[in-house]
Amino acid sequence: MKICLFLVCWLLAAFTGVLWAQTPAVSDSAYIRDNFVKHEYRIPMRDGVRLHTIAYVPRETGRTCPIILYRTPYRIAPYGDTLATSLRTPNPQMLRQGYIWVYQDVRGMFMSEGRFEDMRPHLAQKKQKTDTDESTDTYDTIEWLLKTLKGRHNGRVGQWGISYPGFYSAAGLMSAHPALRAVSPQAPIADWWYDDFHHHGALFLPHSFGFISGFGLPRKGLTTEWQARDWQYGTEDGYEFYLHRMGPVGNANTRFMKHRVPFWDSLCAHPNYDGFWQARNILPHLKGLHPHTAVLTVGGWYDAEDLYGPLKIYRTLERHNPRNANTLVMGPWVHGGWLRTAGDQLGPVHFGQNTSQFYQDSIIQPFFDFYLKDEGAMTLPEAWMFETGRNRWQRLDQWPPAGIDTQRVWLQPKGLLGWDPPQTGTPYTEFISDPDKPVPFQERISLNMDRAYMVDDQRFAARRPDVLVFQTDILQEDLTLAGPILAHLLVSTDHQDADWIIKLIDVYPDTHPGYPHNPAGVVEGGMQQMVRSEVIRGRFRHSMEHPQPFVSHQPDSVRLELQDVLHTFKKGHRLMIQVQSTWFPIVDRNPQRWVDNLYTLTDPGVFEKATHRVYHGKTQLSWIDIPVWNPRP
Repeated sequence: MKICLFLVCWLLAAFTGVLWAQTPAVSDSAYIRDNFVKHEYRIPMRDGVRLHTIAYVPRETGRTCPIILYRTPYRIAPYGDTLATSLRTPNPQMLRQGYIWVYQDVRGMFMSEGRFEDMRPHLAQKKQKTDTDESTDTYDTIEWLLKTLKGRHNGRVGQWGISYPGFYSAAGLMSAHPALRAVSPQAPIADWWYDDFHHHGALFLPHSFGFISGFGLPRKGLTTEWQARDWQYGTEDGYEFYLHRMGPVGNANTRFMKHRVPFWDSLCAHPNYDGFWQARNILPHLKGLHPHTAVLTVGGWYDAEDLYGPLKIYRTLERHNPRNANTLVMGPWVHGGWLRTAGDQLGPVHFGQNTSQFYQDSIIQPFFDFYLKDEGAMTLPEAWMFETGRNRWQRLDQWPPAGIDTQRVWLQPKGLLGWDPPQTGTPYTEFISDPDKPVPFQERISLNMDRAYMVDDQRFAARRPDVLVFQTDILQEDLTLAGPILAHLLVSTDHQDADWIIKLIDVYPDTHPGYPHNPAGVVEGGMQQMVRSEVIRGRFRHSMEHPQPFVSHQPDSVRLELQDVLHTFKKGHRLMIQVQSTWFPIVDRNPQRWVDNLYTLTDPGVFEKATHRVYHGKTQLSWIDIPVWNPRP
């Protein structure tokens, strides 16, 4: 019972997007009771389906207020006559700033009618008036609210959400409703082949299994309650659970879910980037926005779940909607950390300030106040980006910033990383990858995807023989990277498949003093702080749609985007690259021999040791393209 309760709480806090996690203040409860009237509606969509919606309308009748809409698959409780003790708001202070707060269970979830569909595909061409998607549900909701709350609103609507609700906010942009004037997708999902569950075809195992097995259970009818899973992990050690108690991914169904979770069955039935996943990619549809709609996309540099989404959604909007105000914010945050943490520290790394307070006071509230209430001046730049390493905000006219010099750092023999291609030395470094003894992704014992792994000290991994390490000499001046990192590896294997994990690491000087806020035993001297990491399933190196095996012992190219960074490697530090082929259990194991569908495997005997090579000779080269920037002091 205790473990079951833990799992429910974990789902709510870690994966469901309920990440505002503000501790309700007593004053919030009293303020809501004294200053808002709660209304519950069943809003009809164009196909007749009714969506359950709750509105908190200010009692004061002498002025009109903007509406801010929050659409979610994670429940808008409390239902009925019970008032919320705290409202989900983009900034806690906005509760008292004169807004109408509206919350909606999306189609097919909890008290809303219809059928729920994960990352419901957008219909670019609607052939009938009753065709629906998330953009039409948003449009119909706004239209109904404007009519029903007439006299109480000022004609302007905003929308926001974190994680899955961030996806619904991005989808709401495509409604192009003229009243939708300000939208903030925060940690939004963009494409589940690169966000959350997959990274370039590799399955993020604890995240996908933990979320889907508890979230995707079909309901029996309208309900105010979560559908709880009926099995237990039986351990807090994720490495042990996924390696031995689950074993190959095919056992997720045979031992735990028993084919009762439709989306997991769909995931297993679609191991490649086929039409199922392509239909759930929102990026091709982010065009044709209403010209008066302003967008503020928010993400965290250390978001272990949705880093791809904010960066790609911002870039796509910028490219296809040049008339719209479009701002990107990236801070030193975990998933939703701008609302549930101070943003001053993550693991052993300190950022020197309360970055979340700055964001709430100087970014998100001015955004909604200006576009929804004409209050204040619009002073937001194109991008507010936090520069890690130097620990300061950068106000930028574009992202990536102007003046980038793309340089190559070359993998060299004997573990060197150089600014010039190698001229001599051994042509490759090889290692044995054993999926039965995979490289752990962190030292801590954890059942889940511990978010702090994204800044973890990587010395534990560098000491393993199945992790290749390449590092520069000591830097003689600061080195700032601003933009995407692109790795080009030339590799081979004596088998037919392999995963390739690449980590960009900031190596601290041996004499670096410990931060005063860290507990005893945390040593920063010589720390190998991970700055960015990414994985690609080797079978997808040339095509995500059409996987192909490696030819044994034949060198082949692997190109991998590590996503954006804004980080300064300070003078006296080193830049390090680590390369490995297992990363467990955050990424499921690759058997390394060819199988058509890894998600159907149940036999542990299919996993085999393999010898992999990374080439760095005079004519067979591997390198990393890094965006070097010289910002103003």
